[in-house]
Amino acid sequence: MPKHVGIVACSAEGAALCYRTLCAEAPLLMGEHRHPEVSMHTHPLADYMIHIRTGNWPAVADLMLSSARKVAGCGADFAVCPDNTIHQAFDLAASRSPIPWLHIARAVADEAKRQGFARLGILGTRYLMTGPVYTDALAAQGIQTLIPDAHDRARIDAIIFADLVNAVFTEPSRLYFNEVIARLKARGADAVVLGCTEIPLLVRPDDCPLPSLDSTRLLARAALHKAIDDD
Repeated sequence: MPKHVGIVACSAEGAALCYRTLCAEAPLLMGEHRHPEVSMHTHPLADYMIHIRTGNWPAVADLMLSSARKVAGCGADFAVCPDNTIHQAFDLAASRSPIPWLHIARAVADEAKRQGFARLGILGTRYLMTGPVYTDALAAQGIQTLIPDAHDRARIDAIIFADLVNAVFTEPSRLYFNEVIARLKARGADAVVLGCTEIPLLVRPDDCPLPSLDSTRLLARAALHKAIDDD
């Protein structure tokens, strides 16, 4: 029997994309209309932001753990979190969790290693871009990282929290993200991590200046494979 997937959600659009990807791609591996059982829980994004803005990562971990316990209570065998920023509290939550977790940045790092990338640009919230989540996961695979400059980081962060988490995806924002990616390419990046789970809903692979690593869909695929593969 496939394992039951627990989704510890944070922002709605990224969580929805993760869920849709898992369910949409499962039939290719499991048969028509089939996907693993899935349970999702989320506290309001506002509750997370209170603690993210003050750097209170133990309190972020408490919210993640609360959701993990709820999905475990529904029968989930393992958990995933389709939110990159709060992975800064991942170890604090996973170490006390009743069920094991998959780590979004490690799923991205595995794919980057498979494709042979050596230096990745990182896009996401300002907390994510300047934090350890991707630098640590990618360094473990021998991959270097680059982040946008301070001005671009501030504007990217503003677009994420004003627009993307609210399902507002505009052409000016898409073109601006492409400009930032082009600047990362000029600095030596050979691919870019879409490290906010809503960014893949904005940036299009067909005209992105660099190959892109879609953190949301890569996590969903990792969850799908864990659910159906025998350990």
